[in-house]
Amino acid sequence: MNRIYLDNAATTRVRPEVLEAILPTLQNDFGNPSSVYSTGREAKRRLEEAREKVAKALGAAKEEIYFTSGGSEADNWAIKGVAHRAGKGHIITSAIEHHAVLHTCETLAKEGFEVSYLPVDEFGLISLEGLEKALRPDTILVSIMTANNEIGTIEPIAEIGALCKSRGIPFHTDAVQAIGHMAIDVKAQNIDLLSLSGHKIGAPKGIGALYVRKGLRLANLIDGGGQERSRRAGTENMPGIVALGTAIELAAKEMGESVGKESELRDYLIQSLLEKIPDVRLNGHPTLRLPGNVNVCIRFIEGESLLLLLDLAGIAASSGSACTSGSLDPSHVLLAIGLPHEIAHGSLRLTLSKENTREEIDATVEELIKIVERLRQMSPLFSQEKGGAQLV
Repeated sequence: MNRIYLDNAATTRVRPEVLEAILPTLQNDFGNPSSVYSTGREAKRRLEEAREKVAKALGAAKEEIYFTSGGSEADNWAIKGVAHRAGKGHIITSAIEHHAVLHTCETLAKEGFEVSYLPVDEFGLISLEGLEKALRPDTILVSIMTANNEIGTIEPIAEIGALCKSRGIPFHTDAVQAIGHMAIDVKAQNIDLLSLSGHKIGAPKGIGALYVRKGLRLANLIDGGGQERSRRAGTENMPGIVALGTAIELAAKEMGESVGKESELRDYLIQSLLEKIPDVRLNGHPTLRLPGNVNVCIRFIEGESLLLLLDLAGIAASSGSACTSGSLDPSHVLLAIGLPHEIAHGSLRLTLSKENTREEIDATVEELIKIVERLRQMSPLFSQEKGGAQLV
């Protein structure tokens, strides 16, 4: 059975070109970049080449890129780095951030920092007016994600950056889901700190990066040796770093093609779901959304049962963030956009790549029709009345 993979927001397949680029760092060019002999110098050359590729993809300078173990570390470092250097103050974020941001802010709140969580509208967008009202003289950081990992909504990052710049407040954005799927220019968008992760764009898990605008000083998150210009200790993950450089270079080069194909498949999938399955609600913004993101709520359905039956049918999907897949609680994102618990529990996230096909979409929708009918027949909440119930 050929499996259909529709969970690319959780992780992606390592690209063949990336795998090929990694192999020399595991075999011949395996040196420590901090070493002075030729094998170490070759590793150092590869490290800086990868740094240049990441910087180019973001419109940044090479010296503004620091490699991390992934997006979560980059988020932690950006937020804690600013906070701990300031010592005290006020932080603003949104109610729909990834838990790497939310939990970091919760930790800082326990340390005495004040945190404001901006609400979002029914589509998951923050209000620029609301952000401006939330800014205070003691605000030390604003952290708003570029695009939401669950519902795909794209936030007005350039406008947020401009507002923060006008007030002299550092602006951090978690761009883990956005990299490779939309254009990012940290200078034009007035971004001071940006987090990204490799395994969302065809690199292996365990590698990420943090962009830090030149002149912005952070407290270190990891102390030790002098790696990453004494800002992030630990012997560099050379296979991961080379992989990230290769993957982000390919993603930037192919963005036009991949965005076009993913957007077309996304719209076809959304239309098919809304037309063929009753009582389905699209979550997230109808147009300001990531090209490969489809998130819906299917009424009278429990999400976990839906995912298990899809898996038995050979289809990989998600009910939201992969980081919370073991939780029985409904998505904090869906609750934040105003959905009641009973509807939020029936969420389904299907995230596409350019490798997916229209035939896979058709097969998935046909399987969903059968699964939904089966589960609804077992649901005490399901009504057979013509027209069903209306979704909020």
